[in-house]
Amino acid sequence: MIELKHLRTLQALRTTGSLAAAAAQLHQTQSALSHQFSDLEQRLGFRLFVRKSQPLRFTPQGEILLQLAEQVLPQIQQALQACHEPHQTTLRIAIECHSCIQWLTPALNNFRQSWPQVVMDFKSGVTFDPQPALQQGELDLVLTSDILPRSGLFYSPMFDFEVRLVLAPDHPLAQTGRISPEDLADEVLMIYPVQRQRLDVWRHFLQPAGVSPTLKSVDNTLLLIQMVSAGMGIAALPHWVVESFEHQGLVVTKTLGDGLWSRLYAAVRDGEQRQPVIEAFIRSARQHACDHLPLVRDASQPGATLPYPLSHS
Repeated sequence: MIELKHLRTLQALRTTGSLAAAAAQLHQTQSALSHQFSDLEQRLGFRLFVRKSQPLRFTPQGEILLQLAEQVLPQIQQALQACHEPHQTTLRIAIECHSCIQWLTPALNNFRQSWPQVVMDFKSGVTFDPQPALQQGELDLVLTSDILPRSGLFYSPMFDFEVRLVLAPDHPLAQTGRISPEDLADEVLMIYPVQRQRLDVWRHFLQPAGVSPTLKSVDNTLLLIQMVSAGMGIAALPHWVVESFEHQGLVVTKTLGDGLWSRLYAAVRDGEQRQPVIEAFIRSARQHACDHLPLVRDASQPGATLPYPLSHS
């Protein structure tokens, strides 16, 4: 029965002291404002102010409603202002890509300059399986190269990157022009401790050729590169992981076949991909990677394709 416009009009009456001045302040005609009050008083069953009083005088009932206006209207204004102000929120992220942290840390610093109110929370671990945790609401975003079909998740393409063969400088294959799957048949391939079917070098390079080198699990990127440098095996890694080591002459990298490319996605629960913080983080991280990583291309652009299917079961 009592609307906000009535409370605002009562406040205007108290502030201005007359019906004519209140009407001007509210950008209404005096006649329209008088009609509004007459209609309200008829519905309420009591008068709100004494007509033709100088200065304008409120009835006891009018004073009660004026007190209500003075309490409620500032609270509404504060609430509306708060709705437009950025709030602190937590973005819970997990990374399936073991080597992503090397470029993601500076990307996060860049993101937080624009979103300082967002608290970043990381979950990781060799045995941690983040996509089910994302489905169950324990995470907000997962960086992954794996698409789970019929998962209820939305996969936003981040960027494509080249996976290169990493060798000791004195390894015989370091002098080979084009690396074929057969070249790796007798090698020790050092991998992260994940199922081999999740490795692009296995799924898209070795397995189609029927080649099965010896696999050795190493759960630390720096240790893995040191072991490769010492001639204890070879590896297949994104070029950004080993770029600085290659510049130091500790390892060399070679193109696998005609080029082995993989795609990184930002996975979120379907329906949440348009949330402002998630959209901003994906956009910022993608831009940082494309601007700073070697052998990387934006996967969000129309026509960005890979030479093999993107999803698998």
